This record gives sequence, C-alpha cells and structure tokens, in this order.
Amino acid sequence: MTPVKIVPRRHIARRVFSLAVIVAVLGLASTLVTNERFQWGVVANYFTSTLVLQGLWNTIRLTVLAMLIALVLGVITALMSQSASWVLRGIASLYLWLFRGTPLMVQVILIFNISALYPTIAFGVPFTPWQMAPLDVNELITPFMVGVLALGINEGAYMAEIIRGGILSVPRGQVHAAQALGMGPARVFSRIVFPQAIRTILPPTGNQVISMLKATSLVSVIAFPDLLYSVQAVYSRTFETIPLLLVATIWYLIVTTLLMIGQHFLEKHYGKSDRDSARTRLASSARDPESADATVEAGAGRAER
Repeated sequence: MTPVKIVPRRHIARRVFSLAVIVAVLGLASTLVTNERFQWGVVANYFTSTLVLQGLWNTIRLTVLAMLIALVLGVITALMSQSASWVLRGIASLYLWLFRGTPLMVQVILIFNISALYPTIAFGVPFTPWQMAPLDVNELITPFMVGVLALGINEGAYMAEIIRGGILSVPRGQVHAAQALGMGPARVFSRIVFPQAIRTILPPTGNQVISMLKATSLVSVIAFPDLLYSVQAVYSRTFETIPLLLVATIWYLIVTTLLMIGQHFLEKHYGKSDRDSARTRLASSARDPESADATVEAGAGRAER
C-alpha cells in the first residue's frame, strides 16, 4: 500500500499579513531612531533625575498602600455580600453601587474637598457625651491621604467582586464537609475556601495592581507629586513636553513589566498542585494502560452527554 504523503496547508493570507505587520513595526522603530523631535538626549538627562525618581517612589508607595486597603475592603465586602444578614448584604451592595458607578477622578476631587461638607470630625458614640475633641479635617486631608483613600476605597469595590467570584468557585460541598467536622466560619474560610479561591483570585488581582499603578496618575489633579505630576512640573518650566512624557512612559512600562513577571511566578507557584496532579494522572496512566483507556472512554461518554 502506497503511503499517503501529508502536505501542510499553506496559509498565504496569514503570511502576507504577518509580513505587513513586520514592515509596519520596523517602520515605526526607524522613526523612533531617526526622528530628532523625540529628543532622546533630554529623555536620558531627566530619566534618573531626583525629582522624577521621587515621583516614581511616591507612585509605588501610593500603589502599595491603596492596594492593601483595597484587599482588606474587598475581603470584608465579599464576606458581607455572602452573609445571611440582609443588613450586611445591603450595605455591601450600596458600597459596590456607589464606588463602581462613579468615576474615580470625581471621587478623588470630592474627597479632596470633603472639608466643605465636614469642616471638623469627632469620634465617639453618637448622641452621647462620650466623644473625642473635634479634629480639623483640613489638617487630616492631605493630597497623599486623599490619594490613598480614594484609590483604595474605589479599588476595594472591584476587589470585592473578584474575591466573591473566587469564593463562589470553591465547591460548596467542601464547605459543608468542613462545617460537618465542626470547623467554625473563620477556620473554614482560612483553611478550606481561601487556599483554593486564591488561584482564581490571583490573575485578576494582578491585573488590578497594574491598573492601580496607572490610576495613580489621577492624583496629579490634586497636586500630589507622583510620577506624572513630577514630569509635568519639569516640562512646565522647560517646555520639553514630549521627552518628559516619554520619561514617565518608560518608567511606567518598567514597573508594570516587573509586576507582570511577579504575577507570572505567583500564578506558577499557586498552580503547582494542579500541575502535580496532572503529572500523577499521566504517570498512573502510563503504568496502567487499562485505566487510561477507561479514563478516555469516560471522557468520551461525558462529551457525548
């Protein structure tokens, strides 16, 4: 019997499109080198300047603190939304509705001007004499504090939905089994639910951290010296707008690249158990071909159903 020669299909359109994309990318790269208006010398001069590095540090600090607040609020709100109490569920829904339904910049500006509504604030038990001395809100609400609170509270609403989705991804039978063993709600969450939910929560959380880093540029409207505000302060004097914006762009790209690498290794670490179980199944199939055939038949049966 003459063997059949298998000839791979030729994708002419795909090759033509790929060639066109390569030509376009090379053309763009050549303009970056040949166009003197980019002023790469100015970019190199300001890239490691003290003012820019201080703005970069403020951006990173703001991102870390805001994400910590967002994670705490996200966990609390996600648990409240799953509560049997309609009061807690209602408060969680109101929080999500308010901070997901309004623009972040509006929230930043509103919190920055909150002293117009509350010039002073006092902590204590309402309608009783047990209250602290009132505090001046203007002294408390600094640009840095506004940035941390506005970004953290806003991001907390989105993290709540991400965490809630991760919690719902854990089979309820495991929760019921843990409760049958006498484990309390806190122990069930910390030992059973969260370790499994983290693999679902981690990828979108990494994306939210990167989005948070870029969203810190919004605090420049309240004169907080983040990375964007720092380069704006420079080009407002020198009128070298494009080179300074390129400095900020490159630094944002560097930090986001590092965050993406860290996210990759975290996902690889938490996905280790899935890969180990897959290797175990493959090894057992290699040792016992009959069980492998049974597994394939069972899979085919599920596919037919």
